[in-house]
Amino acid sequence: MEFQTPFSVHSETVRPEWIDYNGHMNVAYYVLVFDHATDALFDALGLGADYRQARDLSLFAVESHIRYTRELALGDPVRVESRILGADAKRLHFGHEMFHGTGGWQAATIELMAVHVDLATRRTAAFPSDRRPVIDAAAAAHARLPAADWVGRRIVLPPPLR
Repeated sequence: MEFQTPFSVHSETVRPEWIDYNGHMNVAYYVLVFDHATDALFDALGLGADYRQARDLSLFAVESHIRYTRELALGDPVRVESRILGADAKRLHFGHEMFHGTGGWQAATIELMAVHVDLATRRTAAFPSDRRPVIDAAAAAHARLPAADWVGRRIVLPPPLR
């Protein structure tokens, strides 16, 4: 299996209703765009809406960390690149980078952990045996990318200057 590295499966344009009182895209809509990119990523892995409907299985986000690195304004084109950072029997660690669609500069990043869930029981469940090779192949392809400096970060205040 060959995978695009990273996945570049989502783009959209900043809409008027996404602009806040500061005159830029509101933080909630960065999350919305990243959620749209997550749907596209899951579709690319065969874990999207068709999978959910056919198998009654899905992925739930359980943790995320977002960084806003540059403002986006009304009408700006946006593209999102996605990468698989790791996976095990029941979890998928992945992230997205949001870029200005024509300028190419980074606007935001998000790192997420999702768990695979049986929707009938609402409990975690192992990925089916036909999906693991796809997930593992994507993770292996993305592991060859240069390390992303935005992965594994935490929020802390630096020590006071002396």
